Amino acid sequence: MYLDYFGLKEAPFRITPNTEYWYAGGQRGEMLAALLYAIGQGEGIIKVVGEVGSGKTMLCRKLVAQLPDSVDSVYLGNPSLSPDDMLAAILADLGIEAPENGRQARLAQLNATLLARHGAGRRVVVFVEEAQGIALDNLEFLRLLTNLETATDKLLQIVLFGQPELDAQLADPRIRQLKDRITLSLNLSPLTEIEVDAYLRARLAVAGYRGPDLFPAALINRMTRLSGGLSRRINVLADKTLLAAYAGQTHSLTPAHLEAAAGDADMQPPHSRPAPHPALRRWAWPGLGLAAALGLLAFIAWQSPPSATPVKAAVSHAPPAPPAPDVTDLARQTQRWLATAAPDIHVIQVASAKEAGKAAVLLGSLTAATPQPVRVLHGRSQGAPAWMILAGEFPDREAAMAALRTLPASPDGTPFLRTVGKMRTVVLPTGSQ
Repeated sequence: MYLDYFGLKEAPFRITPNTEYWYAGGQRGEMLAALLYAIGQGEGIIKVVGEVGSGKTMLCRKLVAQLPDSVDSVYLGNPSLSPDDMLAAILADLGIEAPENGRQARLAQLNATLLARHGAGRRVVVFVEEAQGIALDNLEFLRLLTNLETATDKLLQIVLFGQPELDAQLADPRIRQLKDRITLSLNLSPLTEIEVDAYLRARLAVAGYRGPDLFPAALINRMTRLSGGLSRRINVLADKTLLAAYAGQTHSLTPAHLEAAAGDADMQPPHSRPAPHPALRRWAWPGLGLAAALGLLAFIAWQSPPSATPVKAAVSHAPPAPPAPDVTDLARQTQRWLATAAPDIHVIQVASAKEAGKAAVLLGSLTAATPQPVRVLHGRSQGAPAWMILAGEFPDREAAMAALRTLPASPDGTPFLRTVGKMRTVVLPTGSQ
C-alpha cells in the first residue's frame, strides 16, 4: 500500500462509512443539525433522499452517534422485510429476543415495550435505509406504527433514508397519508468542485497527512466530473489515483494517474442533469441552523490561509541573497557517492526541480531541521531530467522514517524515501545543462 509513502497512518479513502471521517461541508453539517432538532421534537416522519453513494449511510451513522442518551435507535437495513419481520427486527433491537406469534400480538408487545421506555423517560427512533426498495403496502405499515402514542406523545419516530426513487413512490396517491406525515424532507446534494477539494483535504488530514495539497486543481475538476460529486465515487477515484502515483514512485499526482484510476474502476461521468446553482439547490429551514451556519463560517475561516505579508515591505528590508550553490558540482559528488555506497542506504528526497537554477534556490531555502548531509541527484523523474534534493543518510528504513516524520510540510513537494540501489538506475551524466 501507499501509506508510508505518503506519510499516512491509515487508508483515507475507504468506502466503508466511518464517522471519524465525517465531512460537514456540502451542508452536511446543517442537515445533521436539522435532523437532531426534528428528532428532538419527536413528531412526524423524516425523509432524507440522495443518490447512490452520496453519503446517506455516513449521515445516518453520524446522526445515531450524536443522539442524546435518552434516545434509543433501531436500525432497519433490509427493504425486503415483511411487516411481521419488521416488527420482529424492531423488537430484537429493543432487547426483545422472543417476539410473539402473529402480527397483532407483536404490535401489542411493541406497544407495551414503547410505553415502558416512555415511562422511563426514553424515546425510540427507527432508522430505515434503502427505503426506496420497500413495497408501498409495507411503507404504509411503517406509517401505522407512528400511530402508537400516549395522550400527549408519539411513542415511535421514523427516519427514512432512500434514493430519489423514494420520492416517486411517495407521489403515489395510495400512500398520501404517509407523505402528509413527513415533517422534514432533506435532499443530500452532490458535492461541488470546491467541496470535493475540501473533502479530500479533510479525509487526508484525519488519516495523518501533513504535507502540501496532493490533488492539484486540474485533478479536482476532473474528479468532480467523473464522480458526479458523489462521495463513494470520490473515495474510489482518490484511492486508486494515490495507488497509481505510488506505483510510479512519484508524489506528484497527474491527470494520467487519475485517468488510470478511472479506467481501473470503469468509471465514466454519470449522466445526469446539470447541477443547479449552489444558491438554488440548497434547502432552507426557517428558524433553524443559525448555530450550524456560524459553525460552518468558522470552519471556512479556519481553512482559509492567512493574509500574505506585503511583498514590498519584505523586500525592502531583506539582506542580499547568498551566492547560489553549485548544484552541478554537488551532483557530480553525489554520483561518486552512489558508486560506492551500500545499496540499502536510505535518503530523503525533500524537493526536485526541472532546472539547475531552481534547484539552487531550493537548496538555499533549506532550514536547519534538514537532515545532513545534503546532496543533489541529477537523474530522471517521471521520464524527464530533474535535479533532486536529497537529505540525510540512514542505515535502514526505520531510521529514515523517523527522520521523515520530523520534517515540516513544504510547498515544494512532499518528502519521501529513496534507496541508493534504486537511485543508481536513474542517474544521468552531469554536464553543462
